[in-house]
Amino acid sequence: MVYRLASWIVFLHLLLFMFSHGSCQSNKLDPRVLTIDQSDNPVNIEMVVHRDHHHNQHGHPMTHMNHHHYMMDDPLVVVFFTFDDLMVGNTIPIHFPKRDPSSSPHFLPRNEAESLPFSSQELPSLLRYFSFSQQSPQAVAMEETLKDCERNPAMGETKLCVTSLESMLEFASGVLGMDVSDIQSISTIHLTKSNILFQNFTIMDFTEYYAASKIVPCHSMPYPFAVFYCHYQEGENRVFKVLLKGENGDRVEAVAVCHLDTSKWSQSHVAFQVLGTEPGSSSVCHFFPDDHLVWIPSTVPALI
Repeated sequence: MVYRLASWIVFLHLLLFMFSHGSCQSNKLDPRVLTIDQSDNPVNIEMVVHRDHHHNQHGHPMTHMNHHHYMMDDPLVVVFFTFDDLMVGNTIPIHFPKRDPSSSPHFLPRNEAESLPFSSQELPSLLRYFSFSQQSPQAVAMEETLKDCERNPAMGETKLCVTSLESMLEFASGVLGMDVSDIQSISTIHLTKSNILFQNFTIMDFTEYYAASKIVPCHSMPYPFAVFYCHYQEGENRVFKVLLKGENGDRVEAVAVCHLDTSKWSQSHVAFQVLGTEPGSSSVCHFFPDDHLVWIPSTVPALI
């Protein structure tokens, strides 16, 4: 009885998150909810981190489209920082993608989501089902999502693309090796409303989730209904809640992850280009957009 109650508490917390980001709505599927903002392609900085690390490990060449997002002056890239930069009073230039909740995809009921094929081989039939033309931006985004989900895991990675709240809970709790009642999700929260995407933010305060030695980030992916790329990467990671204040007064309670062991990362990883460092010489940290989740063991963050 206690386990079921705790499971429902976690489930309701997820529902609240999805409602606040426009991802839980009517069960009626509307293909128009898949909107593509070319300025945020790849989806956001965390997927740039994943894709670049994964592709370099497997020897995939950098395409022209990807190269555009790896330029030094790209606001999607300069968000990288090191653990030593995480100090009260430090200023960091950050790009926070802004999403329109009314146009965000929503989760389908599990049985409905699992009744639809989720495979790049079935892309033509999926495009017909969602009424997208083959050369449309939506079709390109769907194909990229399916291919990302089908790629073999990177070295030391465990991954799954989840299409329902239930499958997300099952994957996160399974990877963390804990009951659903013993895990929690954290996400970035914008405390003020603003249309400014990129500006300098000053670190006002930060706390660390000390029990989060093992984490499961879940990244939203472009698709007609909600799909999250959830994964666990071996290595030492530290998770922080960082209170930021922008130049225009914006306040953000941001989730930041620091990867402390980068010794196995590729020399050509975009983070090293931005930071001017080499694999194993320093940590790599980055912030999460507000429509992504990080699953960690349940704990109260302690003040640094």
